[in-house]
Amino acid sequence: MQVEATRLYRVKAVADMLDVSQATIYRAVESGKLRAVRMGEGAGAVRISGDAINEYVEACTIRPVITAEVA
Repeated sequence: MQVEATRLYRVKAVADMLDVSQATIYRAVESGKLRAVRMGEGAGAVRISGDAINEYVEACTIRPVITAEVA
């Protein structure tokens, strides 16, 4: 996935990139898991930076669990 770090993306574009619904992106923003900027008066438009997308994907990445053997 190619994301420009300094670019601001619309919710729909982020949802399409991550193959999830727009509602999933809004939930991630509201829960604080995905940083976003609200632009304009009132509710305003939501924009998400490329940096925030990369951080979110990294945080959601599953890593193998390493267990130490007990002697």
